[in-house]
Amino acid sequence: MGPIRGFKRRKKSSDHKVDQNASPSTSASAAAVAAEDRGASAPSLPDKDVDWWDEFSKRISGPLSESKNAKSFESLFRISRKTFNYICSLVKDDLEARQSNILDLNGKTLTAHDQVAVALRRLSSGESLASTGNALGINQSTVSQITWRFVEAMEAKALRHLQWPASEVEMGQIKNKFKKIRGLPNCCGAIDATHILMTVPTVNHSHEVWLDREKKFSMVLQAVVDPEMRFRDVIVGYPGSLSDAVILQSSGFFKLCEEGKRLNGKKKELMEGTELGEYIVGDAGFPLLPWLITPFQHAAPGHQVDFNKRHSASRSVAKIALARLKEMWRIIHGVMWLPDKNKLPRIVFVCCLLHNILIDMEDKELNGVPSSRDHDPDYRQQFCESVSEPASEIREKLSLYLSGKLPP
Repeated sequence: MGPIRGFKRRKKSSDHKVDQNASPSTSASAAAVAAEDRGASAPSLPDKDVDWWDEFSKRISGPLSESKNAKSFESLFRISRKTFNYICSLVKDDLEARQSNILDLNGKTLTAHDQVAVALRRLSSGESLASTGNALGINQSTVSQITWRFVEAMEAKALRHLQWPASEVEMGQIKNKFKKIRGLPNCCGAIDATHILMTVPTVNHSHEVWLDREKKFSMVLQAVVDPEMRFRDVIVGYPGSLSDAVILQSSGFFKLCEEGKRLNGKKKELMEGTELGEYIVGDAGFPLLPWLITPFQHAAPGHQVDFNKRHSASRSVAKIALARLKEMWRIIHGVMWLPDKNKLPRIVFVCCLLHNILIDMEDKELNGVPSSRDHDPDYRQQFCESVSEPASEIREKLSLYLSGKLPP
């Protein structure tokens, strides 16, 4: 099946290249993201921003205004003021440059801060355009316009928050953190995939491509995650009818790894004559490759069972990250009603950027997000039978090494 067209690029975001062989998807990779420093510090919160919130909170109406937490910034946006202020600093220039007299229902012009607030409320609450508009005193078409402008601005300005490790030192830190989880040496990431559920007209047979193996209409997000649950590479936009293995093999990440342009750092010697290269871990739905280690599907008692336990604990960071993404940015949590399948991948991608920004900013609101691993309720485990013989041999030796049956 040929690719489904979807993601449409903006000229201003030329530093964010998309895998052209996977045209429906939004992806981020070393070749996709410019090498920028990620840890930008948040600017101090000026007095005018305090005044902004006092004014904005007066607009809140309906059930929100009756809530005992109506005046709580964090309860409305689910992020701290510090993080909000930083996000505003990222997109303010872009939003103001495109200002076209966006008004609320009282005819008041919405500032850049207002627009960020509206977009974040829409993305984090998952409420309909109408509900968001009613609560914030804005027409629902204006909510839609503001949200899309915010998405475009984030694509242009926040890409440095989602990139593959840029140095050997940074990758070394990631490896050390993975090793501390359950002892896996030289591990660089964990991969998993989740389904974004949709409601689409069933009378249109062209929509059948979105029907997945659980008889639900969905779009897939596939992500590589580091030990701190930060997304390092994502691809989103492929239909749910495709398996995790097929989506991986269609990605720019797969191509880079196969060409030796990624996961090509220092190797670890397990024993004389046996070296372990850099790799990521994934579940049984992915192929077993020299750079992608999956669990034993029929583990023998002993070192193989023990390896699977270590492997499961290590890849759990990807499961928790995807569950947190959906819990925090609830626009992708439930079933989306007739989404624009050209825009949806970009909305999901921006939610991934926001997820990483909260981690980078050490946002205290993350402490209240549940640590569930169940990001795809009611979905059965996929199984991929593709096995690389060299990778199978490496996995066996690694499991023996971890059990102490190979000399160190």
